[in-house]
Amino acid sequence: MKILVFNSGSSSLKFQLFEMPENKVIIKGLAERIGEKQGKFKIGDWEVNKPLPTHKEALELLTDYLLDSDNQIIKDKKEIFAIGHRVVHGGKGFMQPTLVNAEVKDKIKELFSLAPLHNPANLIGIETAEQIFPKAKQVAIFDTAFHHTIPTVNNKYAIPQKFYDEGIQKYGFHGISHQYVSREAIRKLGKENAKIITLHLGNGASATAVVNGKSFDTSMGFGPMNGLVMGTRSGDIDQSIIFYLLDKMGYSSEDVQLILNKKSGMMALAGSNDLRDIEQRASQGDATAILALDMYANVIKKYIGSYAAQMGGLDALVFTAGIGENSDVIRRLVTKDMSFFGISIDVEKNSCPKDYQGDISGNTNTKVWVIPTNEELEIAVQSYELLH
Repeated sequence: MKILVFNSGSSSLKFQLFEMPENKVIIKGLAERIGEKQGKFKIGDWEVNKPLPTHKEALELLTDYLLDSDNQIIKDKKEIFAIGHRVVHGGKGFMQPTLVNAEVKDKIKELFSLAPLHNPANLIGIETAEQIFPKAKQVAIFDTAFHHTIPTVNNKYAIPQKFYDEGIQKYGFHGISHQYVSREAIRKLGKENAKIITLHLGNGASATAVVNGKSFDTSMGFGPMNGLVMGTRSGDIDQSIIFYLLDKMGYSSEDVQLILNKKSGMMALAGSNDLRDIEQRASQGDATAILALDMYANVIKKYIGSYAAQMGGLDALVFTAGIGENSDVIRRLVTKDMSFFGISIDVEKNSCPKDYQGDISGNTNTKVWVIPTNEELEIAVQSYELLH
């Protein structure tokens, strides 16, 4: 069974084609700069640079590639049995992989305000796929679904009950990634009743406590802005600051959203959201960059301590995503002086090549792993399980 997986951004489209249930990757690629003057479409060594006005043009290029007789991938579009889509926000209604229909699309649209940077792009990917592959089953996999197991004590805010009844609660994000790497950690540990903290560290970043394979708490909440310091997002902030910006400094709500979503985080602290640049400057003694890295790591430490206390212990700490998988500096700063907590790393293993994956634990009880995330595979697996 061939399952195509789409991860749609506002100006990008990541995709992989799988043969299931073998989990075999047939092709994978990326379309970038959609809607800009010059787009980029790449599968392996094959690359096309041309305008891609919408996602439709990117999908047409993909279809041409799949059907090209020289590539011998498919002979007919009907061979694509299903398309799995990442959808960031599923609200209270979507807790499982879901076959897409008109009602599902309407509900995804209703959630635009809760994930304005993601859900619109996700819906565009779904609607475009329906046009290009009309016979394929469309499956939505929601980032929030993994977190529906978070108990009320952790997902409820201390605000009037009527707001909770209307759906204002912690939803959490990056659930597809946290689910994939926590399952891999459980497999490595060899026990189901494990207590794990997964750190998805990329331009967006979140921490999740996982108990017995289920999400127990997570750092992002009602929307994907709070929690850890991120590339351009503030993470946790005193709410009074927002009211001060609105009422005393004259900013509009749109201005404040822009500031906290696009102009904060490492961008505000160090003038860049490229961690490689910040690490380079820190290595040269740049005090601003050093402080930014210390603040980034310090917030993560707070969440590790909080989650370990809630869970009553910790079996494994997992680093994943672009920064988690590639930055030995961040891994070192996060685990520094944590041996009293049962956490340490092997300096030599941590300084391994950037494509290293595996155990970087020191001589302490808690396992520390680098586990590359694979959201596309997780989407393919969940889509197959729904349809099989």
